[in-house]
Amino acid sequence: MEEMWDLAVVGGGPAGAAAALRAVQVRPGARVLLLDKDDFPRDKACGDGIAAHAREELATLGLPDLLDDYRPVRRLSVVSPGGARVEATIARANHVVPRKVFDARLVDAARERGVEVRRHRVRTLETRDEDVLLDGRVAARAVVAADGANSVTRRLIGVAPHAERHVAIAVRGYADVPEDDDTQFIAMQSDGWPAYAWSFPVGDGTANIGFGMLLPNLRATGRPGREVLHGRLAELLPGLSARDLRAHHLPLSNGRPVPGAGRVLLAGDAAGLINPLTGEGIFYAVLSGRLAAEAALQAPGDPLPVYRRALRAALGRHLRTTDALAYAARSPSFLDAAVTTAAHRPDVFDLLVEIGLGSGTVPPSVAAAVGLRWLTRRAG
Repeated sequence: MEEMWDLAVVGGGPAGAAAALRAVQVRPGARVLLLDKDDFPRDKACGDGIAAHAREELATLGLPDLLDDYRPVRRLSVVSPGGARVEATIARANHVVPRKVFDARLVDAARERGVEVRRHRVRTLETRDEDVLLDGRVAARAVVAADGANSVTRRLIGVAPHAERHVAIAVRGYADVPEDDDTQFIAMQSDGWPAYAWSFPVGDGTANIGFGMLLPNLRATGRPGREVLHGRLAELLPGLSARDLRAHHLPLSNGRPVPGAGRVLLAGDAAGLINPLTGEGIFYAVLSGRLAAEAALQAPGDPLPVYRRALRAALGRHLRTTDALAYAARSPSFLDAAVTTAAHRPDVFDLLVEIGLGSGTVPPSVAAAVGLRWLTRRAG
């Protein structure tokens, strides 16, 4: 016997939970089903960084205090591929919250607000005239597909997987650090560029540490992926002993994400919404989940055009900016110039953080300053 829902959400990560939360927030009493193949809490390989933009989205969802028991991280240190360094206070502090905690809190909040949460792995999908049928028994007027980088739902609706040239792979673990460590650290590496390691202190004497690079560049080494990723992590973060190492894929945004098909809307990693410069994805996930839910409720018969317009308005210029910067950043010397400029100009530092973690764009004056330094370095 079929069940009928106003909205079915596939995937209980930040994008899916945000979609479910927004649906019952906008339309109290709506029948919303949240499906995930795992029980919560569960671990998820990620850098765990949550920027101010994501916290603003949480506030929009009615969860302004969700992270208040985690210490803000106010400093950021970046080393470019050529060794240029900048360290400064971030205009708006970040938080580092393990996904095992963060995701479970979001799912719990959705459940408390009336969302039905089930452990279920979606295997089939049928689009009909009035609804979408999942696994032959769950019918919904619209579906938000937020089932991650290896989205099954994306494949079921016929959207091609991400091109390998736009996919990164990273390994993430945890290490012990001094409890007063309050600086997020990023160390870029010219070998196999783009590639970088990170250390993001949680605030409890541990830090999320990891290393990531483009998948084609990893394959080009001709060595086992585990050997390369673990070895580069140890090389760039000497003295930190990693545990709980897990690898994960990152489908990077190329500036033109595919938002879905018909009544099925892709959100978060399933839509390829991951910053190609930094690998940041939580802000994009929560934002896109919210926008997908709004579109699904506003126009359940044809939500895709509404969702596409909303994504374009919220992220269009920003994604085109990150696409252009990612192209320029194929040259390590471009990042050297950007980091060197940021070390001398706080406004450039703030802008780079904004673009890397949120939704900023580059004004012409900053583009000219970085471009001039880049050309000077290349000429020298």
